[in-house]
Amino acid sequence: MSTTMTAKKGHPELIEKLAEGISNLTSSEEWQRYLDYQSKFHHYSYGNVHLIAAQRHEATQVAGFNAWRKLNRFVRKGEKAIWILAPMIYGNTVDSQDDDDPVAIRGFKWVPVFDVAQTDGADLPTVCNRLDGDDPTDHYETLIGVARSIGFTVEDYEFHTSTNGDCSHGEHRIRVETRNTPAQRVKTLAHEIAHALLHESFNSRALAELQAESTAYIVCQALGIDSSDYSFGYVTTWAGGSDQAIATIKSSCGYIQKAAATILRSFEPAAQGKAA
Repeated sequence: MSTTMTAKKGHPELIEKLAEGISNLTSSEEWQRYLDYQSKFHHYSYGNVHLIAAQRHEATQVAGFNAWRKLNRFVRKGEKAIWILAPMIYGNTVDSQDDDDPVAIRGFKWVPVFDVAQTDGADLPTVCNRLDGDDPTDHYETLIGVARSIGFTVEDYEFHTSTNGDCSHGEHRIRVETRNTPAQRVKTLAHEIAHALLHESFNSRALAELQAESTAYIVCQALGIDSSDYSFGYVTTWAGGSDQAIATIKSSCGYIQKAAATILRSFEPAAQGKAA
């Protein structure tokens, strides 16, 4: 394998390209359709978020049986419900004529919800499109070497959810969805290596995902793989919008560039010569 690519100063021009792509995405009709769809989901309380994670840690979007039906999706037969607590509200309602009758929560009840991965039906709006394409120069194998050099194993895995990969610091293990295209697997492995390098501990999942995907974007662009269709949407959805995403990328620039440079170093001709 040969390449003339070098990890020059963390590729600052790619940070700018990432920011520009995010800005363009969030002014598109595709982004508005995505936001309209997201607005149909409840924002769960801190306690319910933990209940959901404890029962189905890979859950990404949950809703009740009837809520999914309104979105033209249907819970598959035999799926196990995720149980959360919903308030029992008494008192003034929309139809009440008595403004002095206050709303009161008299307790909570258990209600079932289901993750999107437990449903089938109409396609959902998305701004993260898995990559098509091959890996003709075997970048994936080189990335496996990068993972091993920092003490992590890499395993093929079938997640049976929308997950593309994960990283466990406790087990020093990275798993990558085996059924994805070679180009997507390269991007995913770069993303998980970034987690391995940067996020043994962290306070914000959103910030960790933004940093890891920004690193993967830089690595892929430097390797000749355009991950824009996936990375722009992924970064923006975790950041919460265009302006916030761009500001966070800028403030995390040092971490992102350092992680990308560490990964790309193994693709430099000198490093390949030593490996040979």
